[in-house]
Amino acid sequence: MTPAFDDPTPTPAIAPGAAAAPSAAERAAQLIARATEHEQAGRLEAAESTLAELLALMPDHAGGLHLSGIVAFKLGRPAEAARRMERSIARAGATGLYHRNLCEVYRILGRYDEALAAGRRAVRLSPEDPHAHNNLGVTHYHRLELDAAIACAGRALALDPDFASAHFGMAEALLLRGDFAPGWDHYEWRFKLANVPRLMPPTDRPQWDGAPLARGTLLLIADQGYGDVIQFARYIPWAAARCPDIALACSTEIQPIVTQQPGGGKVFARWDQRPDFAAFCPLSGLPRLAGTRLATIPADIPYLRADPRKGALWAERIAALAPRGYRRIGLVWAGRPTHNNDRNRSIALAALAPLAQLPRTALIALQKGAAQAQIGTYWGRAPLVNLGPEIADYADTMAVLDSLDLVVTVDTSVAHLAGAMGKPVWILLPFAPDWRWLLQREDSPWYPTARLFRQLAPGRWAPVIGAVAAELAG
Repeated sequence: MTPAFDDPTPTPAIAPGAAAAPSAAERAAQLIARATEHEQAGRLEAAESTLAELLALMPDHAGGLHLSGIVAFKLGRPAEAARRMERSIARAGATGLYHRNLCEVYRILGRYDEALAAGRRAVRLSPEDPHAHNNLGVTHYHRLELDAAIACAGRALALDPDFASAHFGMAEALLLRGDFAPGWDHYEWRFKLANVPRLMPPTDRPQWDGAPLARGTLLLIADQGYGDVIQFARYIPWAAARCPDIALACSTEIQPIVTQQPGGGKVFARWDQRPDFAAFCPLSGLPRLAGTRLATIPADIPYLRADPRKGALWAERIAALAPRGYRRIGLVWAGRPTHNNDRNRSIALAALAPLAQLPRTALIALQKGAAQAQIGTYWGRAPLVNLGPEIADYADTMAVLDSLDLVVTVDTSVAHLAGAMGKPVWILLPFAPDWRWLLQREDSPWYPTARLFRQLAPGRWAPVIGAVAAELAG
């Protein structure tokens, strides 16, 4: 879901006057105007520097305090942002915009009770502001109050029917509770969200409506994250049955996935390589066109398999590193840091300490990225084999999975990969999970070999990991 932030102070008009030195109020007006211009242009460091000058001149300037909170938030310092916004509200009094922005900052910090209070205050103060209703709805979603989240999104859409973020919030809440029919329709607004990359270069070709395309090429686009591509790749054969000539646009990293799907046709990674095409469709749009409902999710598993030659090489490598006769459990504890919910879905390797005490168990780290560095502090009883630096792509990861007994992972692409391969995978989920994992259930209709372990309260991973360890010890 996309937060809505507005600058607290419109750019003021600075009245012309004589060449006399400006008063403190005039100087403050000049500084807030300059800071606002910097912030709106994305020059956050310049905005912060200008605001520091303003607040040195007038420490209680409400607009400056609030704008400095927005800048701190955008620079990745939400705790500082909250403190500055709280100070701005203390100085400015009841302001719907200020409470609306503070609601989103509290939510990011996991302070859901305070976010709820700020969001409710915002809609009381500014009942005609669709962004206020939307931010409150996002907070309800993360509290798993889905009826309230849907109601808030509905009120936002009543005020602004083209509000993409409210449509997307509605989609996530509907899909999470399994209401796929309306959920897919609202999900189509995802490409109109602010800051979402453009799906493809401009074209006069139509977006495919799902009808058979006897002539011409259908261009499928592997949009969104790697996990989404793995999940929705199962629909490529469905599309190919209606459009025999398919081309697939995707990054090189995900090509080992899509090229395994029957009917995938030409695959390319650069737009200058694309063929002429008659229509296009994002891969994530296929479930809607296929009329997918909870009971009709295509789950012909496995639809991904490791290359046998790679599998043999990795089996030999793992046999040389892991003790003979030990159970092999793959681990992934962190996803991509830029993911909009990574703060809630990723954990530290240290949180998995109970698994490190399991007897006759070898832990096989599949972790990629900066989180690999945490392995340097590992001191568990179970041997930990770090394969992350040696895994080059998903073809390697699939080959590694062939040699494991189980994968334990947070909500990452490896969870989807193992599920699509029909491998046993235990997935650790935050309290408010991504919509595809639905509610309450321990299984997944998308991946029959997956088992879901859910937080019972926001931020509480210890009971989840304890339950996994107890199952493995038993």
